[in-house]
Amino acid sequence: MIKELSKSIREYKKVSILTPILMIGEVILEVTIPFIIAQLVNRISEGCEIEVILKYGGVLFICACISLFFGGLGGFTSAKASGGFAKNLRKDLYYRIQDYSFENIDKFSSSSLVTRMTTDINNVQMAYMMLIRIAIRAPLMMIFAVIMAFIMGGKLAFLFVIVMPILAFGLIIIGLNALPSFKRVFKKYDKLNESIEENVMSIRAVKGFAREGYEKKKFKKASVDIQADFTRAERIVSCIAPVFQFCLYTVMVVVLLFGSKITIETMGVELNVGQISALLTYGMQILMSLNMLSMIFVMLTMSMESAKRIVEVLREKPSVTNPENPVYDVKDGSIDFENVSFKYSKDAEAFALSDINLHIDSGETIGILGGTGSSKTTLIQLLSRLYDTTQGSVKVGGLDVRDYDIKSLRDEVSVVLQKNVLFAGTIKDNLRWGNKDASDAEIEEACRLAQADEFIQQFPDKYNTWIEQGGTNVSGGQKQRLCIARALLKKPKILILDDSTSAVDMKTDALIRQGFKKFIPETTKIIIAQRVASVQDADKIIVMQSGKINAIGTHEQLMQSNEIYREIYEQQTKGGAAVE
Repeated sequence: MIKELSKSIREYKKVSILTPILMIGEVILEVTIPFIIAQLVNRISEGCEIEVILKYGGVLFICACISLFFGGLGGFTSAKASGGFAKNLRKDLYYRIQDYSFENIDKFSSSSLVTRMTTDINNVQMAYMMLIRIAIRAPLMMIFAVIMAFIMGGKLAFLFVIVMPILAFGLIIIGLNALPSFKRVFKKYDKLNESIEENVMSIRAVKGFAREGYEKKKFKKASVDIQADFTRAERIVSCIAPVFQFCLYTVMVVVLLFGSKITIETMGVELNVGQISALLTYGMQILMSLNMLSMIFVMLTMSMESAKRIVEVLREKPSVTNPENPVYDVKDGSIDFENVSFKYSKDAEAFALSDINLHIDSGETIGILGGTGSSKTTLIQLLSRLYDTTQGSVKVGGLDVRDYDIKSLRDEVSVVLQKNVLFAGTIKDNLRWGNKDASDAEIEEACRLAQADEFIQQFPDKYNTWIEQGGTNVSGGQKQRLCIARALLKKPKILILDDSTSAVDMKTDALIRQGFKKFIPETTKIIIAQRVASVQDADKIIVMQSGKINAIGTHEQLMQSNEIYREIYEQQTKGGAAVE
């Protein structure tokens, strides 16, 4: 896991190495200062002149300034290193997710991926900063302070050796008890984010059904669950402070009691006032170091769970990858399904598609009809390798889709999905997702084909009209037409409309289909629809049922031979005439 995460350090290796070096310098100076102060106290007690005091004061001032410089610079380098590490890690995580197929994305919920890219990475960033700074500083401070305590206090320094394991044991017990609560929190964060994401994305439905109260209760429950675990963990961790304070004051009392006794009895020969003051300072440094180590332990145990979740995403191998020698040119828009069966995961009991055999000539217009759950969308998702077949093969342009470069294939197989997505930006910005180099003339032509130009011209800013995130400031029908125009700009060999005209009226739907016939005759057009009128003039109509092809034929052929098609048609007509 550490090896996987360390790959994200990259250009921040130098500052990551420099930080511990600066911490070493700071620690050496900090343990030197009490030693110099002890010498100064002894000289003052002997009745030294002001020049001696000023000399020691100057040395102390220089040491303090250098220590401050090392500490400040170490803080800067650790922040730069940890921030850069988090930036690279977030980038690596995001890029990995972009390579995922739908199968990989199905394994992780979108809310969980958001939590991993935000909360989990923040935890790992904090842990990394502690590792290169405090985790180096604290043990070094403790070791050097113990050595100096023995140099200055002799046998009295054994007190620290006795107290240290007692305090360390107590702090470890506290940390281990807090760990289970921290582990549970991250899974509950996923649920909280899922609740927020679902509510925001479906806010219109929530308000339409007046379910705000229910959503608030659901959010409150998820929030209270997180609060309960965090409260329990923080309550346990808060025990560190009193344990630390008890050990600190006990050490101070014992050092003062026995140190004073030794000083008085030996007249300062074995132990003097300066040494006692140094011992107290070193005792403080030792116990503070232990306290910092305990906080590091808690933070690392908490971030360990975050690190596991991050590495889980990084190690997930995309189920759809490029072949070793990919083909970059798609010859034409012909399509072949040969003995294709598909299920969404290896563990799934039932196949979503079974025994699909189908040939489509390049340039044909194909309609796909079927009830909800008949796997119409699943069928077309195999064409652009959003999923790979479980059995059999899917061919485009005479070649198995797995032989193509993924980007080249998807550039030639343009899909307008059921859920139409627009991004924050102008209409032009959104349309150029289809072709970033598209000219204004090409954009307008695509919009005319998609019957979008008419309503765009009515906007004050026309093609420079700003689209809100998700396209919330345009209607469903307008959004669908913009998404069709975007797909057309790719000038694909295969165009798939997955129920993409459901929000437009029958007349506009017909005009869009007429435009396709006239302007992109060589493009294979696949139209998935709920309305018979949207597909009845297609070259072939495929009727799907329960993941299988029930029938293939023209409108006239299916009306005579297929009961399912005839039933759908009759349900959508009045008096035997199609509703236009």
